[in-house]
Amino acid sequence: MDWRLVASTFALVFLAEMGDKTQLVAISLAATTGRPLSIAVGAIAGLAAGTVMAVGAGQLLPAILPTVWTRRLAGMVFLLTGLVLVFRRT
Repeated sequence: MDWRLVASTFALVFLAEMGDKTQLVAISLAATTGRPLSIAVGAIAGLAAGTVMAVGAGQLLPAILPTVWTRRLAGMVFLLTGLVLVFRRT
């Protein structure tokens, strides 16, 4: 196990998840249900399932698409998402 990779992945995911919708939902559910352990277990399971699917896709994608194009596609998705959020009318 590459512990430096584990630590850097943890740090990146932890920072990326700070203040996102998942945390807001968990805060809301914990506040309204009064069952923080159940909410924590459900949220952790949901995040774990999503992460496992993302890692699986990351393992399969290079067989279909070269890594450079995977990075470019990810960059385009981030840029398009940002543009939609910036220019969306509310």
